[in-house]
Amino acid sequence: MTTAGTLRFGYGTNGMHSHRLVDALAILADLGYDGVALTLDHLHLDPYRPNLVGRTAQLRRRLDDLGLSVVIETGARYILDPRRKHYPTLLHPGPEASRRVDYLHRAVEVASDLGAEAVSFWSGSLPDGVEEDRAWGRLCDGVWRVLDLASRRDVVCAVEPEPGHFVDTLDAVLELRRRLDGPDLLRITLDLGHVVCNEPRGMAETIRLAGPLLANVQVDDMVEGVHEHLELGTGEVDFAAALGTLAEIGYTGLAALELPRQSHAAPVVAERSLAFLQRTVADLTRPEGPEEVRA
Repeated sequence: MTTAGTLRFGYGTNGMHSHRLVDALAILADLGYDGVALTLDHLHLDPYRPNLVGRTAQLRRRLDDLGLSVVIETGARYILDPRRKHYPTLLHPGPEASRRVDYLHRAVEVASDLGAEAVSFWSGSLPDGVEEDRAWGRLCDGVWRVLDLASRRDVVCAVEPEPGHFVDTLDAVLELRRRLDGPDLLRITLDLGHVVCNEPRGMAETIRLAGPLLANVQVDDMVEGVHEHLELGTGEVDFAAALGTLAEIGYTGLAALELPRQSHAAPVVAERSLAFLQRTVADLTRPEGPEEVRA
């Protein structure tokens, strides 16, 4: 059985935009992180530059040397359109959605070549004038196209419920899986801050609902109703409940910091964040036992 003391922590490269990737990885390894959540973007392993296969192989050797695990994140803001954030998505019509599918296919290929634990992605926001039934149809079609390659490369795909997106809660991710007849490789990314910000259930209940489908965890603090990624301990997330419940359900994947607005102070923030998580784990594993996890 997993205990809180065996949880594995990572840090997201979208919070290290002022660092070259090679330097970011060295810092995280030196601080004692177990892995990295790598966002494929223009700065860190651009999937549209030449020789992606060769650059990925070089990165794998570096990750192996440093002892870092990896998950692939796909939230690059302007990778597909320099003027429109996160455009296009799987909810846009034909050729536009195909550009997003191509990006996700590249992510799957990179994940396979790196031996990554998962590729994480989201639905995108509902475009103006698109009815819900059509949006579900487009989303299911796009996800199937991604899963077709993922199944051939044996890569786990984890859909993240994102505030303000069409798939915005864990219930919506479960509905997507239901509409696709529950593909084994289609699992869940859960952002702990989003639980406070947007989910209808408490922390422990939400994590338990995700259960064995949980393949990727993002770690940040938030306050109810405000989608802003905060440093740990500055919002309303109950991290004792979160980490305790992750251990309870036997979660073995990475739990990686998602702090995209803290790049200017990344080394200090990364050090503070890991210390915060380690203190929380230490409190949970005291001989007298943790306090009761609150739902």
